[in-house]
Amino acid sequence: MAVILRVLGALMMLFSLTMVPPICIALATGDGEWTTFVYAMLVIVGGGLALWLPVRNERRDLRARDGFLVVTLFWVVLAGSGAVPLIFGLSPHLAVADAFFEAMSGLTTTGATVLSHIDDLPPSILYYRQQLNWLGGMGIIVLAVAVLPMLGVGGMQLYRAETPGPVKDAKLTPRIAETAKALWAIYMTITVACALLFWLGGMSLFDAVGHSFSVLATGGFSPHGASMAYYDRPVLDWIGTVFMYIAGANFALHFTAWRNRDLRTFFRDPEFKFYTGVVVVGTLIVSSILIYTGRYDVADSFRHGAFQVATFSSSTGLTTTDYYHWHGMLPALLMFISIIGGCAGSTAGGIKAIRVLMLLKQGYRELLRLIHPRGHFEVKLEDRVVDDRITSAVWGFFATYMAVFGIAMLLLMQDGLDQITAFSAVAACINNLGIAFGSVAQGFGHLSTGAKWLLSLLMLMGRLEVFTVLVLFTPAFWRR
Repeated sequence: MAVILRVLGALMMLFSLTMVPPICIALATGDGEWTTFVYAMLVIVGGGLALWLPVRNERRDLRARDGFLVVTLFWVVLAGSGAVPLIFGLSPHLAVADAFFEAMSGLTTTGATVLSHIDDLPPSILYYRQQLNWLGGMGIIVLAVAVLPMLGVGGMQLYRAETPGPVKDAKLTPRIAETAKALWAIYMTITVACALLFWLGGMSLFDAVGHSFSVLATGGFSPHGASMAYYDRPVLDWIGTVFMYIAGANFALHFTAWRNRDLRTFFRDPEFKFYTGVVVVGTLIVSSILIYTGRYDVADSFRHGAFQVATFSSSTGLTTTDYYHWHGMLPALLMFISIIGGCAGSTAGGIKAIRVLMLLKQGYRELLRLIHPRGHFEVKLEDRVVDDRITSAVWGFFATYMAVFGIAMLLLMQDGLDQITAFSAVAACINNLGIAFGSVAQGFGHLSTGAKWLLSLLMLMGRLEVFTVLVLFTPAFWRR
């Protein structure tokens, strides 16, 4: 336990440095919140030192089980640390449950919010929310593992527990620190490109940076309560659509394509092709129904259709219109697209496209076995045979995901929410989507304290893909 406390303390002190940019913005704009972030920085550093100092000389490597515990505990501690400025702040001045919900939503890139009148918030607070999204996007743990080797702690166990997706053993480079640096280099480069295009497209520099943080993190926070609809500029919507689609792809593919200077890398990957197919088919269906019902003209139907499909499939949560008032099946279709989610190794949420693809292939194999009982059929991705242990793990994940989903939905209904609101609130949080239907379509601030704590847990489980959290509740995990 000593080495875990040492790692948590070091990571808390590292996170305290993220208070520096909001302090600078508060001083530059004179919004009066600089003391808020100074106090928060001192509290977080103090907490980190309290954990780190007594065990600073521990030098044991982390085991695999330590990785799960550190990642889960750190996300809880991190959300608590991220909530401090929102508790100390002059505007907003939130209760503990609300501040924790907002911080957890930002860091898990969920984008659900308890705040109203967002446009009236101080610039430093607006920036801070966007920064929470961006840091959570790639995972502050992955950033930290580039530093941990210097502290005498190996990082591979953390990376395996943190990285989304069913296959977690592959390294892009021989050393995990180099892997983390490579991923962050790609992440930062695409973020800068997105910000520049938003700026050239007509956003202020502040808004362009903030929205690029949200888009690349697939986070959903915006400096404006109306989200992208605040601008109502087609060029900005199309820029957002393209970059959300990019952020929903596996960053290992971005790295490989960049290293090999070969875009064909993407289209040799079965998951990416499936993810692209979901986005394209979803866009055609949604846009066609919008045209058929006459809600928008053809150009706006494709603009809003493509943006909403991209935001739901990548679990970003930015919006360009009142999608929750769309006709017929469209809201439900978008929510099902969010359950599929983006690619493993991306900043997106959801079950992940690779798992859904394997579920479909496994289902088709069972149909073939009914027709040919003595036949031997294998699940393949392209030309590679998928090990039965992986398909079993995928089915296990799906069953567990559905069980958690159902239990959480029932608990919210018991708390007084209607079925549509409860379903969409759970989907919005466990898929790290953030936007929902029913009474939470405009925000989560009116929910009970218990509901907010439950949804905060779902955000954490969604970000760490359910098993990373649930494994801590099994007796076998704690047996030596």
